[in-house]
Amino acid sequence: MNEGTEKNKTISGRKKRIIMLDILRERRSIRRYKDREIETEKINLLKEAALRSPSSRGINSWRFLFVTDKTNLEELSRAKESGSSFLKGASLGVVVCAAQEESDVWVEDCSIASIILQLAGQSLGLGSCWIQIRKRMHSSNLTSEDYIKRVLSLPENLSVLSMIAFGYPDEDKRPVPKEQLEYEKILI
Repeated sequence: MNEGTEKNKTISGRKKRIIMLDILRERRSIRRYKDREIETEKINLLKEAALRSPSSRGINSWRFLFVTDKTNLEELSRAKESGSSFLKGASLGVVVCAAQEESDVWVEDCSIASIILQLAGQSLGLGSCWIQIRKRMHSSNLTSEDYIKRVLSLPENLSVLSMIAFGYPDEDKRPVPKEQLEYEKILI
């Protein structure tokens, strides 16, 4: 490999890191969305991003349900006693779940996939917000997970970790200034 080619790879690699940092700087939890459909090609890119998410030992126990039907989104927005209602205004909801028997670290794998989806959405100009489902309640006698399984007729062997709401942002949240980052949480 000649010096010019090696230099281009370094520049290209650095450029990718800067773009990722920009995505991380700009990403905020967005809960209000414009009444605008997400283009099929962007949804397909989100699907690809989900399937490229790393998982322990490459087992890929995660599963993803991409929901665009407004009636289903409204039903899913009632999955929790609080903290999920904004899903009804989203154009897309992604239910992140796993076949728990396939991996002892399905929670970690689904968590990684959830944030990968959010970062990919940010890179596509979409706003998103994580909705925690695991260990949350729909009502005093029904878990959020069981509620979602009923709404979507999911098989019993799937465990739901989260839902991610996506849409074109209808709110403007500024990035957290660098000087407000909690550097004291970096332990030396």
